[in-house]
Amino acid sequence: MGADMVELDVRHTADGVLAVHHDAHLADGRAIIEVVSRDLPSDIPNLDEALDACEGMAVNIEVKNSSRDPDFDAGRTIAAEVATIVGERDLFERILVSSFDLGSIARSREVDGRVDTAWLTMIVPDAAGVVASLVEAGHRALHPYDPVVDAALVDVCHRGGLEVNVWTVDDPDRISELAGFGVDGICTNVPDAALRVLGRS
Repeated sequence: MGADMVELDVRHTADGVLAVHHDAHLADGRAIIEVVSRDLPSDIPNLDEALDACEGMAVNIEVKNSSRDPDFDAGRTIAAEVATIVGERDLFERILVSSFDLGSIARSREVDGRVDTAWLTMIVPDAAGVVASLVEAGHRALHPYDPVVDAALVDVCHRGGLEVNVWTVDDPDRISELAGFGVDGICTNVPDAALRVLGRS
C-alpha cells in the first residue's frame, strides 16, 4: 500500500517470547502473558519473524506496557529486549521504539543509546516542558494523539529538535492539514489514501 513505515506492537508471552499483538488479550479472551508462544494463533508472529517480513521498511516498535493490563512489566524487560534485538540486528537506521510508558523508552536507551525512541501520549499539557524533558533524555520524537496537535505544538517540537508523528488519522482533510503544519509522520489505517492526499501516488 506504499507505507513508509509499519508499526509492530509487542508483548510478552508466558514463556517470554516477544509476540506482535496490539491487545493484551487474544480474541478468545486469553491473556497473551498467560499463553506460551507455541499455543498462539498462527497469525501472531514473534518480533523476529515480523521484522524479517518488514525487510527494507522503517518500523515503529511500540512497547505495550500499561499498568491496566495483565502483562504490566514493572522491570521494563520488554523494552530492554527490544533494544537488544535492534542492536543485534543492526537496525538502528530503520527502527523507532515507542511507548506510552516513559520508563520503557528510557530503558531501551539505557540498554543501547543508539536506539531511537519516541513517547506516545494522549495529552501534551505543557508543550515546552514536555519537549525539554524528552530532548534532555535523548528521545527522538513525540507521538501525540491527533486531536491535541496544532501548528503551535509542531513548531515547539521542531524548535526543540523533536520529530512529530501523529496518530491515528484517516480523514483526508485532516491529513492535508497536518502536512501543512509540517508534521514528520502520520499514522493511518489507509496509507494508500494518505499518499494520494500528499501527492505521492
